Amino acid sequence: MPKPKRPRDANQRAKRIVDIATGEAQEAASTDERNAAAVALGSLGGKARAKSLSPAKRKAIAKKAARKRWGGDGSAQASK
Repeated sequence: MPKPKRPRDANQRAKRIVDIATGEAQEAASTDERNAAAVALGSLGGKARAKSLSPAKRKAIAKKAARKRWGGDGSAQASK
């Protein structure tokens, strides 16, 4: 759940901060409802995925990504 945003206007933001500091208002508590195991796995990034793939599968994925990025049908392009 995202944290509620504070006002963008400098005067409104200053009043909100003063209200929180004096106890007239409470700052919304941040509750992280994400799965801790999923967060830990996500922090590994692509390293964990790459480790689980075979070299041939990694190569196929890399080729597909290169085709998407640079275009073409996979055949060598003649230079001008």
